[in-house]
Amino acid sequence: MSVWIISGEASGDDYGAGLARSLHARRPDLVLRGMGGPLMRAAGVEIIVDSTELGVVGFTDVLKLLPMFLGLLRKLSRLAEAERPEAVVLIDYPGFNLRLAKRLHKLGIPVVYYVSPQVWAWKKGRIRTIARDVDRLLCIFPFEPAVYAGTNLDVRFIGHPLLPRLQPLTSQPRPTDPSLFLLLPGSRTSELKSLLPIFLQAAAILKQRHPELRFALPLPRPSLQALAEQIMRDYPQETTLVKPEITIGETRRWLRSGVAGMAASGTVTVESAILDLPLVVSYRVSPLTWWLGKQFVKLSWLSIINLVTNKGVYHERLQDEATPQNLAEEAELLLEGGTRRQEVLAGMAEFRSLLGENTDVDDAVAAQVLEVMKSYEK
Repeated sequence: MSVWIISGEASGDDYGAGLARSLHARRPDLVLRGMGGPLMRAAGVEIIVDSTELGVVGFTDVLKLLPMFLGLLRKLSRLAEAERPEAVVLIDYPGFNLRLAKRLHKLGIPVVYYVSPQVWAWKKGRIRTIARDVDRLLCIFPFEPAVYAGTNLDVRFIGHPLLPRLQPLTSQPRPTDPSLFLLLPGSRTSELKSLLPIFLQAAAILKQRHPELRFALPLPRPSLQALAEQIMRDYPQETTLVKPEITIGETRRWLRSGVAGMAASGTVTVESAILDLPLVVSYRVSPLTWWLGKQFVKLSWLSIINLVTNKGVYHERLQDEATPQNLAEEAELLLEGGTRRQEVLAGMAEFRSLLGENTDVDDAVAAQVLEVMKSYEK
């Protein structure tokens, strides 16, 4: 019997790996295959498609890679039809996974969708297609099931998978280093290219104002290090002043000990809020992608912590506002003695309380997947 797990980004690879371990613990006989990265592979998933470099941002990036994505859809659809897995778990990555869900539904293969697409932010029309093509939807934020009210979709709030993952760190006293500032430009190549130069320039401004600061640049995988070093060579003056320490695969350890940071909007902002790291959040995409986004996304904030608490806990400087001067000024307010630091610490505590209990989410998701499989066996 086989279960497929399909993820397209670093966070999905992490969640998929945890799910794989829990599925094998419950059912050692299961064959696990899918699309993912090194974490899923290490957890015993046979990787059909390596997703390591599939994370893209924006309309123009997707257009460039559209033939590749269509080819992957055809490949996975043909394999699913031939193999007929007992269930397929789709993790986030809605632009690709919702199209795959439609094909799997037509084949009569059970689909569990783990991490709801952000239909509460944009593309509300997806609610109908999700209800049509998905057998069970597992949400990680408590407000999400209500979004699907009025449909026949089986929706469950399962808890946030980062809470148990980070519990070994959050259960210990936080060893804050008041001189350690983090640069977190994202896990995608495009994010690094657009944000790291700005972060380096902002860090140089901070260093001139606060000579005691030192800077860390944690990266999620080795393939990004060469790109980061190339970007740093393009900004020799700032790099020489800032001297960022590059590490691979140690992001969470740094998040738990830093005084503050600047970050790309994404999963790292949720990790930071759980690990008590004040941030200024930034993002930049192509002008066309930004313009299109403004037409369809009607939200006051981009960061999950701000959406969940309904307040601007993390200040956001996006697109044209993402300048070195703006980021440096916002970051300065978060340092020890900064005028926003206590406000942000209180907001992060509120966010953690709203996420719910620290349950074994991996095991809970595995139980849901096996339950859906069993219902199809009847």
